[in-house]
Amino acid sequence: MKVALCQINTTVGDFDNNKRKILEYISNCKNKDIDIIIFPELAICGYPPLDLIWEDGFINQNIETLEKIAAYTTIPIIIGFIRKDNDKIYNSAAICYEGKVKHFCDKILLPTYDVFDEDRYFNSGKFPKVFSIPIQKKKIKVGLQICEDLWDDNYPCKVSEVQKDLNAELIVNISASPYHKSRFKKRKDQILKQIQKIDLPFLYCNMVGAQDELIFDGQSMAFSNIGNLLAFGKSFEEDLVIVNLKKSTIINRPTENREQNIFKALCLGIKDYFIKTGHEKAVIGLSGGIDSALVATLATEALGKENVYGVSLPSKYSSQHSLDDAKQLAINLDIDYRVIKIQDSVDALELVLAPSYTNSIPNVAEENIQSRVRGVLLMALANKFGWLLLSTGNKTELALGYCTLYGDMNGGLSVISDLNKIEVYALANWVNSRSKEIIPKNSIKKLPSAELSYNQVDPFDYSIISPLVDDIIENKKSITSLIKSGFNEELVYTMYNRIKTNEYKRRQAPPGLRVSKKAFGSGRRFPIINRYKG
Repeated sequence: MKVALCQINTTVGDFDNNKRKILEYISNCKNKDIDIIIFPELAICGYPPLDLIWEDGFINQNIETLEKIAAYTTIPIIIGFIRKDNDKIYNSAAICYEGKVKHFCDKILLPTYDVFDEDRYFNSGKFPKVFSIPIQKKKIKVGLQICEDLWDDNYPCKVSEVQKDLNAELIVNISASPYHKSRFKKRKDQILKQIQKIDLPFLYCNMVGAQDELIFDGQSMAFSNIGNLLAFGKSFEEDLVIVNLKKSTIINRPTENREQNIFKALCLGIKDYFIKTGHEKAVIGLSGGIDSALVATLATEALGKENVYGVSLPSKYSSQHSLDDAKQLAINLDIDYRVIKIQDSVDALELVLAPSYTNSIPNVAEENIQSRVRGVLLMALANKFGWLLLSTGNKTELALGYCTLYGDMNGGLSVISDLNKIEVYALANWVNSRSKEIIPKNSIKKLPSAELSYNQVDPFDYSIISPLVDDIIENKKSITSLIKSGFNEELVYTMYNRIKTNEYKRRQAPPGLRVSKKAFGSGRRFPIINRYKG
């Protein structure tokens, strides 16, 4: 028995192109003796559709597209779509063959945590199902699941075990499971855990591609009934994975280190954001520092050197080494590079503000004029030429509000907003380890600085602050537990309050690509007005 796992990249609401891609994969399977063709969760409409579900005609177009695809089927296919029954809406899978939609299966377990809010949109399926699917003049009983149905540990319904009791011979799970660090291992471990309980072959077909802040990594898998890996899909690429369940050949999946995985994820996130929003070219403010250097490197890899524009915007406080490092980076990447000096603009604004600033002591307000001038100029270039400005702030800075609204926070996409400062350094070093040095060594080694005043350096020891911030954001640790774990009490209170009081800034930040288990964005919803003491 041969099964095809079609790990495809679809776009939310793009029914015509989604259909075209699905039919191409079906066509490619026809001469390969495939018995069942499997597509990911909500492959028809793209995932997640969010409130588009309630737009007039969206669900109907999704059903019409499914029926058109079904009309081409001779080999049985399993594919995700939205099903509507009277006033109830379901996240469902269709089984199609002989030119028709023959069966459907509704998702049982609806995740409502982090980036997921499926209970807002969908009704839960009533019970797990097993279907008899014709193959090779006989039938096989398939237990069909959708994404969260695999993760039944904390739910009363044990989907896989019920399907085993219903005499399933094979389990198929179609998923749109977003990427975050270490996610592949967790998926694999969960599948193996289920196999130990049910002693059945298990096929897992996952979506690939990016949608807004979410990145889907693919990495589909096929396991034998004793947990041997029989086939796997590429990471962060479309793939047609063919597995012969009658052969028990064990394979080993090539390993990718942490930085390689993150790099590929961010490149896919950038590439798909540009393709799916209709943009082609990116502009980046190059400061000579590590953050903008890494973002430029990622953008060049994702979009091609001809589509990336680097702009240096020096003021009187900009050091020569920063100018040199920015220029050298552009040379190394072979991207367009230009310099726009901002001091005249800064002086003009300070002159305009002088009557209002009478008898006041210069402070961060004057410093931030530089950042906001840069933001204005970069956005002007983006508007003029149809470029998309990429924001370069990292997660540690964004958490603490160490960034300027309407300045360095400007942009259409925040590329590394889910990488803490330590991870930025690690990824930059990995980039340079691949072959030749891309990011200038000085950008990595020098003390980080916004260079908004003379001899200014960032006021944090990132080796301490970044893990502390991650413990607060990602691990949701309380002030008490952080102090007990060894962090300085005053530091904990200061950082905790900075994170809380800068929520208003993050609400105005560009969407950021998610690579951690808890990113700023749709998966973290904190009130701006917040007097909770921790």
